[in-house]
Amino acid sequence: MYAGVKQSPVFCAESDLGYQRSRTIFERGRGLLLDESYRLAHLPLVAPDHPRVIASREGKPYVMGRHPTAFSLGLPVDPDQLEASPAFRELAGEIGTLPFASKIAWEILPRRRDRLHATLCNGIGDAAHDIAERARREVRRLTPVAVELRGIFSGDINVGRLYLRVYPECRDGQNLFRVLQRALGRRETDLYVVGLYNLKDDLDAQEAAALGALIERWWERPILRYTVDRLWLMHANDDLVLDGGIAEEIVP
Repeated sequence: MYAGVKQSPVFCAESDLGYQRSRTIFERGRGLLLDESYRLAHLPLVAPDHPRVIASREGKPYVMGRHPTAFSLGLPVDPDQLEASPAFRELAGEIGTLPFASKIAWEILPRRRDRLHATLCNGIGDAAHDIAERARREVRRLTPVAVELRGIFSGDINVGRLYLRVYPECRDGQNLFRVLQRALGRRETDLYVVGLYNLKDDLDAQEAAALGALIERWWERPILRYTVDRLWLMHANDDLVLDGGIAEEIVP
């Protein structure tokens, strides 16, 4: 399913992707507040009794973090391969020593371990079957695709969730993820992140400074390189895929 990258593929440059544009801004001497989107979609799942949980909001499908079944197309990450990476073990070990470590929802990691992924297309809905059929043709045409995971990342939306950044292969000058999205008639994007950790509370100034420094230290560091020859059609009733899973493995 996954293989180590044997040759030296070319990955998309930082300037071709949206991570710098979309990263959290850490201000000196200030804490980090969980934003409204996180408090609506994520916080109810990891800390349902937190006083700042947003249980529901008019115009949004969430009720205590859950929503009607949604389909998406995901790039799989093999947990065994990730956890075997020396860089990832170093990163995870370092996070466990930092001042905000007690505010991470460690207990949900085993529940999500076999569903680690980066979303390539979301909001598929009733088009799920058609997308799966078309994706199968594109997987046959494009794979294997090399990817590199780098970390760690906090964005400007869903502040409170920490990710690994995915850098896709650039082949013939083209971002292969955008080639896939275009072929499927979906919106082209430039952010592909693997959700790892969730915070259960706001961070104070010291904790926020530690997180900001961690992100800076690890920004350029590769975590794992591998090739992918399949995608996942995923179904979920929450944004962490705690209640959901893999509807179909899309292979050539």
